[in-house]
Amino acid sequence: MASLIARGRRRSFQRRVLEWYAAHARDLPWRRTRDPYAILVSEVLSHQTQIARVLPVYERLLERYPTVTALASAPLAEVKAITDPLGYKIRGQWLHGAALRVADRPGADFPETVDELRTLPGVGRYTAGALMNFAHHRDAPVLDTNVARLLRRYFGLAEMPRARTSELWSLAAAVIPKGKGYVINQALMDLGAIICRSRAPRCDECPLRRSCDFRREIVRSRPARSRGRGSPPRPHAKSRRAAGRPRS
Repeated sequence: MASLIARGRRRSFQRRVLEWYAAHARDLPWRRTRDPYAILVSEVLSHQTQIARVLPVYERLLERYPTVTALASAPLAEVKAITDPLGYKIRGQWLHGAALRVADRPGADFPETVDELRTLPGVGRYTAGALMNFAHHRDAPVLDTNVARLLRRYFGLAEMPRARTSELWSLAAAVIPKGKGYVINQALMDLGAIICRSRAPRCDECPLRRSCDFRREIVRSRPARSRGRGSPPRPHAKSRRAAGRPRS
């Protein structure tokens, strides 16, 4: 699928996404750091959880345990006392386990390859990609639920019950401009969360609306007299996805 994307369409996609992000980027504390520990904490806490709920827990955890070695030295029960109120109670154990592994490395340095990162507890392909981009500033695809939904819709995979995972990862890699993985992945996550929402997508405000396959199908399905007015109908149930992030 990725190899079939016309170069012009890919460049237009990249340009419009980056322009939108420059004007609408969310101001999140983990975007002000390249510390892989802080970024790992943000990613694990954000799993299938609204950002507004994550923020106070993120700040409390880092205030209590400001370094990976501090977290590794903490009793697991105390870590979980902070993270468990978010639900999905395995995340405290993941963070503590990952901290123990990193603390045992020379200099307590985080791994710097996707394969090494994936050996840490709770770190799968998505979280490893996030660390590569946001901590190490190395291009890597990042496919959370919001990005997957946006790619499925824009490139015409929305009608499938579930696009093949390999296709989506290939698309996520193909749309990264060389050297700009950090910014475009942040942009795609924000665009998916704010505009290309699972329910009631804000298509009329989307910078990609003129060339989006999902939007085109919506317009075609409207009665002729109503085209160009109002908000799009809610997407078919098969294209809905929760706005949270995947497990890892």
